[in-house]
Amino acid sequence: MKPRHKKIAIITASVTALTFAAILVLNVFQSNLVFFFSPSQVVAKEAPMGKSFRIGGIVEEGSLKRQGSSTTVNFAVTDTAETIKVVYTGILPDLFKEGKGVVAQGKIAEDGIFYADEVLAKHDENYMPPEAASALEQAAKAQKASLVQ
Repeated sequence: MKPRHKKIAIITASVTALTFAAILVLNVFQSNLVFFFSPSQVVAKEAPMGKSFRIGGIVEEGSLKRQGSSTTVNFAVTDTAETIKVVYTGILPDLFKEGKGVVAQGKIAEDGIFYADEVLAKHDENYMPPEAASALEQAAKAQKASLVQ
């Protein structure tokens, strides 16, 4: 094989290997991508059924209920316009409280209940995830607009 043909073969093999590696990395990234939705978007059926996503908002006052002595809890997340029931089995964060911000990751079932795999609570009284704050603002604007009409 001529030196020129060897160089072309090496370059072709390198480009093919890099392309294959890039495809694998992008595929892994795509499968681990988790989107955020507000309760209003979930009610409007914008959230994917059967796929994991995050829902955020405020834990509705009076909605937190524990199932016996187990670690399963039921609560509702609201963006002031819509409310979604959430079921979570596990230990809740120390800062998790009614009336406070929360982000839960999981899947929504056919019955409309969100089954969370993970629950995240805000870390101080001034912080809320940007997506949740934006969703609450939009819900409040929509609610004000409907009251004006």
